[in-house]
Amino acid sequence: MLPCSDQLQRALLVMNNPINFEEKFSKFADHWSPKVIAEMNDYQFKLVKIKGEFITHNHEDTDEVFIVIEGSMKIQFEDRAIELESGEMVVVKKGEKHRPYAENECKIMLIEPAGVVNTGGAGGDLTAPDNDWI
Repeated sequence: MLPCSDQLQRALLVMNNPINFEEKFSKFADHWSPKVIAEMNDYQFKLVKIKGEFITHNHEDTDEVFIVIEGSMKIQFEDRAIELESGEMVVVKKGEKHRPYAENECKIMLIEPAGVVNTGGAGGDLTAPDNDWI
């Protein structure tokens, strides 16, 4: 058998096997630090707990999907704000400045290409490690 990269080994473990969101969320407590749970083609599915305010940022090269699993959140855009509740999602278009926030802890899933930095080009203290699997 040929040796596999860690990333390939993780992908093989989750393919064709159910992934339980509640179990995955129980594995971490930090906010604003996305955790990869699966990959499909070049896209990653990431779970993240959010609370409080994030920074205004954008992603120049890709859209970003926010799916609320539990709780509620808001996203402030330059010209409007939207609120998302459990069971709702939104696609933020590439290049669009946005600032997510949640008054209480909110559990969400992000879907975006592998390698996307959570703070876009803004950087800062809230920049999370890339490719952090759970």
